[in-house]
Amino acid sequence: MSLGALRPTPLVEQATDRLREQITDGDWTVGTKLPGENSLAQILGVGRSTVREALRALAGAGLVQARQGAGVFVIATKPKENWSTRLRQAAVTDVYEVRMLIEVEAAQMAAQRRTGEDLSCLEAALKRRREAAGGTTAVFVDADIALHATVVAAAHNPVLTALFTEFVPVLRQGLIDLVELLDLRAGDPNHGDDGHAVLVNAIAEGDAETAGRTLREELKQTLDQLHTI
Repeated sequence: MSLGALRPTPLVEQATDRLREQITDGDWTVGTKLPGENSLAQILGVGRSTVREALRALAGAGLVQARQGAGVFVIATKPKENWSTRLRQAAVTDVYEVRMLIEVEAAQMAAQRRTGEDLSCLEAALKRRREAAGGTTAVFVDADIALHATVVAAAHNPVLTALFTEFVPVLRQGLIDLVELLDLRAGDPNHGDDGHAVLVNAIAEGDAETAGRTLREELKQTLDQLHTI
């Protein structure tokens, strides 16, 4: 494949795709030094700033590396997997173990940092979880995850919130499978309500120790069940 001038827009994305193709198609092998920014800009018909952004994107994908005073070199022919892809491919039990680390700490922080608005949101989320007990498994699991997300949000740490959000798709399907395979709601449609009520109350009272312990026990029980399916 040969390089050629690009269409007017979107230039950075096009430049990145074109350069990536040169690498993934084998035209530029590992160890190859890329043409300089001026040369690439001329070949692609774009400005140096566009080339620079494209190279930065390729570096972020783990395909190239800039070496000071030497240039930019190909270091891999396949992009590294991003975080979301790794989570989707991971075993749900592995994801759940990390979830425990994040959520237990978040619950303890929430007990120390929650605001009046957070408490209102927690009470509302607990109520919605109870109301969802009469719905399908998917509806109930969504309400359960929403309550946990509200706990994490009450910790007021955007990094924790972002991490939990990344976990949700994997957690959701794993929990749906768990509830249905083990028929956990057969005798108790509102499975786990007591523990969640204790958790919300502990956060409301500012009891970080009880909040963390309660959530750890609940998540550990679920993890143990996940290992059986």
